[in-house]
Amino acid sequence: MTPKFIPTNKDQQLLFPPSIQDWLPEEHLARFVVDIVSQLNLQPLAETYEGKGFKAYHPEILLSLLFYGYATGVFPSSKIEQATYDCVAF
Repeated sequence: MTPKFIPTNKDQQLLFPPSIQDWLPEEHLARFVVDIVSQLNLQPLAETYEGKGFKAYHPEILLSLLFYGYATGVFPSSKIEQATYDCVAF
């Protein structure tokens, strides 16, 4: 009896969905956090940025990362950074 495995194609061009919106379910906590942060008035925070050095990430992105990290029990900034490489939700 030959086992039936899912065929594998190592030359496949696309391994992930073409849109990041397809990676997380509609009711995922990360989507909720992004929605909440998008409703905040971050204009005063953005206006205080002086623009020195490299281009910075928008405060909305950074605040979303911080909130999502805290909501999932990831507190150190180094762990949040690592999660952005390892976890699609971050």
